Amino acid sequence: MDHAATIGSYQVRTKHREFDEFYRSSWDDVYRPLVVTLRDPELACEAVEEAMTRAYRSWWKVRDFDNQPGWVYRVALNWATSFLRRTRREVHGAHPIDQVVAAPQPDFDLCSALGHLDVKYRTVVVLRYLLDWSKDDVALALDIPNGTVKSRLHRALRTLRKELT
Repeated sequence: MDHAATIGSYQVRTKHREFDEFYRSSWDDVYRPLVVTLRDPELACEAVEEAMTRAYRSWWKVRDFDNQPGWVYRVALNWATSFLRRTRREVHGAHPIDQVVAAPQPDFDLCSALGHLDVKYRTVVVLRYLLDWSKDDVALALDIPNGTVKSRLHRALRTLRKELT
C-alpha cells in the first residue's frame, strides 16, 4: 500500500469517527426542537436524518462550524419546509406546517400556545428556550440577523403571554 492510500484511509476513518461522535451526541438535540417546531415527529425524524446525511457529506466543512447542531437544525427545517410545500402542491388541501397534528407534550397549554405561533416565531422560541441557545447561536443557525431574532422573540413572547393568561 502506498503512502497516499494510507493517508486517505486514515482520513476516512477519522471522518467516520468524528461524525459518528457528532451524530450520537447531537441527534436528539436537533430532533427535539424540530418536533416542537414542526409538530410532526415523523417528519422531524426524516428531516434530521436528511440533514445528518448532508452534514456527513460535507463533514470537513461542517466540523469547523461554531454551532454544528445549529447548522443541521437549519438544514432539517429547510428540508421539512420544502417537503411540506411540495406535498401541498401535489395533494390539494394538505395541511400547512402550522396545522400538522401536534406530538404529545408534557405541558398542553404551552404546546397549544406555541402551536398558534407562526413557524418563524415558534422556531426562535424553541431554539432559545428549549435548547437554551444564545441569541447569537439562534441567529447563526437560522442565518438571520441577531436583531431579527430579538424582534421575533419579543413578538412571540408577547403573543404567548396573551395566550397563557
